[in-house]
Amino acid sequence: MCVGTCARTLGPVLLILGLLSIIANLFLLFPSWKSHYLNMGQIAKRAMVMPGLWGGGLLVFPAAIQITSIGWRWSCCNSSGNCQKMFLSIVLSGLALLGSAACFIISGVGLTEGPFCLYVFTTSQGKTKEWGYPFIDMGSQNYLYDPSLWKSVCIEPQNVVAWNVYFFSALLIINVVEMILAALLILNSCFGCFCGLSKKK
Repeated sequence: MCVGTCARTLGPVLLILGLLSIIANLFLLFPSWKSHYLNMGQIAKRAMVMPGLWGGGLLVFPAAIQITSIGWRWSCCNSSGNCQKMFLSIVLSGLALLGSAACFIISGVGLTEGPFCLYVFTTSQGKTKEWGYPFIDMGSQNYLYDPSLWKSVCIEPQNVVAWNVYFFSALLIINVVEMILAALLILNSCFGCFCGLSKKK
């Protein structure tokens, strides 16, 4: 196992994934490229929590930057000992793992609940329009497996169901990869603490 090579590869990849996580979450705040829904608070609460920003993004960046600096032997990281650097990498990678796991869970809940939208609600007095989560009360019928519901249930924002599905799914995929990489970085740092950095000649 080549610790230095792994650090030079995994660090930048994790950094890119963190940026993609933030971008995917930001897209969830602007359904159909409209900003007024955010201004009126008509956005799904799981998107408003912004797990892709803090969980899949900001908590991942320190580990990505630190492990990259070790792999490329930046001068700012040469002052401390090898084990100290690797221990810090373990701690930061652990935070990245927790952040991406939290984002994964919240994104999964957001995908299950469906979007916050304007839909037709049937009451004893007739039909009325209201803002809410129409797919939560559908019982055993799962909207994820019935694309015909994606355009027939929500009236506004336009195509919000597909928007919600695509970007929450993107967050799930990104954070699965982040969790795997963070776990690999922890193992890589443990190996490096005991064996030191290796370098191809």
